[in-house]
Amino acid sequence: MKGTIDNTTLWNEAAKAGALFGAISIGCLMGKELSALSGSTFLITAASVILWVVEFFGCILLMKNLMLRLTEKYQGVKMEDTYRFGRRAALLSGLLLASAQALIILKMSQEEMTDLFTQLSASLTSAQREQVESVSDKLPVYTFFFQWVYCYLYGSILARILSRYVFMQSLFQGNRPDENTPDEQ
Repeated sequence: MKGTIDNTTLWNEAAKAGALFGAISIGCLMGKELSALSGSTFLITAASVILWVVEFFGCILLMKNLMLRLTEKYQGVKMEDTYRFGRRAALLSGLLLASAQALIILKMSQEEMTDLFTQLSASLTSAQREQVESVSDKLPVYTFFFQWVYCYLYGSILARILSRYVFMQSLFQGNRPDENTPDEQ
């Protein structure tokens, strides 16, 4: 028997999905960090590319499957419900990923931070280097907010696209009743 969908149920399902997306993204981030410990440029680049592909396409497929599961699990799920589900999941998973990245930057030693800025500022003018150095104290905060906004925007766009796909797939498979006719009582 299918349950009914309401706002609380939608938040609960989105929280579970957001935790899953966050865990996958943080796992890929940790994989990239572990590959950086090797010191091999080839390994770092290869791991970054492979983990980015896994994260990018894995999250797309996972979002689609979770939206389809939402429509199968609950009665009366509309296209807007799947979109709100995806948007909320993106908001929550972005919070987890942004927090993890900010923590990684906070845990960087001063020597590592100096090396990073030296590599980045090799092609910059002296005025640009001063601006980069002035940002270094607030880098974890900037990283947190920019990553969170990026994840939310990416997830919202993905949710909009996939919610239409899920709705159309359900419509063509004959699983969805005509929403213009009154329900039988």
